[in-house]
Amino acid sequence: MDAADLDRRFRSDSPRIPAYLVSRLLELGHAEEVAFQAGRGEWFCARELARRLAGQGLRAEAWEVLAPYLASGSWTAAETAAGLLEEWGKADEAIALARPHADGGTRQALAFLGRLLARHGRGGQAFALLLPHLEDAFLATALVDVARPAGREEEVAALLAARIETPHRCADPGCDRARIAPANAVSLLATVQERRGRVDEAVALLRPVPAAPPAHAHAQLADVLARHGRMEQLREYAAELGNPARRLAELLEERGDVEGAIAVYRGLPASDDLRPFTAAHLADLLERHGRGDEAIEVMRALVDASPGAEDWVVRRLCALYAGAGRALEGLAYLDDLKSLSGGEDWEFFELRLPLLAAEGRSGEALALVRAHPEGDTWYAADSVARLHAEAGRLDEAVTVLRAHACDLALDLAEHLITLGRVREAVAVLQER
Repeated sequence: MDAADLDRRFRSDSPRIPAYLVSRLLELGHAEEVAFQAGRGEWFCARELARRLAGQGLRAEAWEVLAPYLASGSWTAAETAAGLLEEWGKADEAIALARPHADGGTRQALAFLGRLLARHGRGGQAFALLLPHLEDAFLATALVDVARPAGREEEVAALLAARIETPHRCADPGCDRARIAPANAVSLLATVQERRGRVDEAVALLRPVPAAPPAHAHAQLADVLARHGRMEQLREYAAELGNPARRLAELLEERGDVEGAIAVYRGLPASDDLRPFTAAHLADLLERHGRGDEAIEVMRALVDASPGAEDWVVRRLCALYAGAGRALEGLAYLDDLKSLSGGEDWEFFELRLPLLAAEGRSGEALALVRAHPEGDTWYAADSVARLHAEAGRLDEAVTVLRAHACDLALDLAEHLITLGRVREAVAVLQER
């Protein structure tokens, strides 16, 4: 068994049988097929089966499933096995299994081993293991995670602060730009300072001065303010920028203040860049609380104010019409948009299908697809199959998808599994 292939499959989720379909097979009682495929080199089958066996107390059987993968030298397999060993109270064995991969320079193994050591009273070792890799954003995150159990938070804070204050020049001789390494140094330093009780310093690091930080920094600052009950500061920050407003609205909603959450979105400045996303978040909030008609008004106003609105905006509006039992109005609105645009490509035409289905007119929808110039394409088949599936006609969905099995293999396999035609499903996946 080739270790590089196993690692590639795990990272890209591109084995012949992907993880979510393995879970579906097990959910429907097809453990024997999963075991058979695990023995044929299907990594996700082996991983999920081993975890299931371990959960049933069958440790020897779980280890037997993983053994050929471990023998390949794969870090992916070693990580899974080490996780099981730790769950079984065998931390020393888990450490011994992970260490050769970390010593070999595998980044994922270094981070895993560092956190594993820290969880089991070896914080100093974990810190020493990860410290040489401070410039690597991924490993620096792990270093910050182990700094507290190692009792080295002050040291790591000083190291990160020095890197922020003195950025490095990029390696290209022709490049005159400075960069911070690790790239997430500001975020990590803020995390450390918050943990040390220095909330004001964390807030100052994350504020958008002199230049606006990336979106994740907005979210981090919003979370820091929320965790420490600084609601007024959070309100002021949210009024300046759209990104923190979402966290404020979520927090208010969690506390039962739905009207306050709605007011946050309605009070944002009408920025062209943020307006579609603000409208969508507000519509989602309204829909969650049974106010679908108001959600439609929000998205309708957005589409009306932006001729040529992006497809996802119109699609969201149509979904709201269908969900509110107003599919006929949605269809009429699409007719109006069509007359304004002067045409109807597939992306626009497809919006009609769920609305027709919501009105019980699936037959009409299928007839329209067959008559459409793009009705014989794989993406049209995908839409038609979805109509059949939502109506409970899985056999018909399978028939449609089979004609485009190369492009729609995953959907086809999932329906076959649901129908109990497991061997057919596996054949489809292994042929793709």
